[in-house]
Amino acid sequence: MEEYKFSYKYPHPAVTVDCVIFGFDGTSIKVLLIQRGVEPYKGAWAFPGGFLRIDESAEEAAKRELMEETSLKDIPLEQFYTFTNVDRDPRERVITIAHYALVRMKEVIGGDDAAKASWFSYNEIPQLAFDHEMILRKALSHLKHEICFKPIGFDLLPEVFTMSEIQNLYEAILEVKFDRRNFYKKMLKLGLLEEVGVREADTPARIPKMYKFKSEKYFELKQKGFRLEF
Repeated sequence: MEEYKFSYKYPHPAVTVDCVIFGFDGTSIKVLLIQRGVEPYKGAWAFPGGFLRIDESAEEAAKRELMEETSLKDIPLEQFYTFTNVDRDPRERVITIAHYALVRMKEVIGGDDAAKASWFSYNEIPQLAFDHEMILRKALSHLKHEICFKPIGFDLLPEVFTMSEIQNLYEAILEVKFDRRNFYKKMLKLGLLEEVGVREADTPARIPKMYKFKSEKYFELKQKGFRLEF
């Protein structure tokens, strides 16, 4: 890499990246945390992340740290906020670029300077290191906004699912309860779902229909967006 030719009289803050990874177990929203294996906050839980190297972008750093600390790789991360409070890190002046992703839950393994990696239900989050509680609140606020304008459930649900599972997902994220009939009607009106298989005429009503996303329509709506009001 070409050596930098300039120096400055102003001190430079360090830059880190942090990754808020959401999963869904069919009932509740899960958050991926790592247990720190080094000081500061050794033994405390935090989001996967670390310092930005001089030769990488924020996205590259976030993907590298996520893979090193949890074994998750090839995750499409999206920046959602930059945290700049002066005293947010006891080591030095540190700015962090926060990313988030929605993933289908899978096994995670702690690595690098993470002693452990584990999924936590939102209502069972332990006390977090640094200002990561603030980062979590901001990420959840962002998620609640996004789900009303983008079909993000595709990233959290299995390939084939029931309408009840979609409703459970929306209720878990938005922390509200919906009328079942009204919710189903609004979902079907989007033209985003297709029924899987053909139900026989005498199929009992208690056996739910199975759906999958129409991939082309899904990506169209993800680009254009929509407004889903309940």
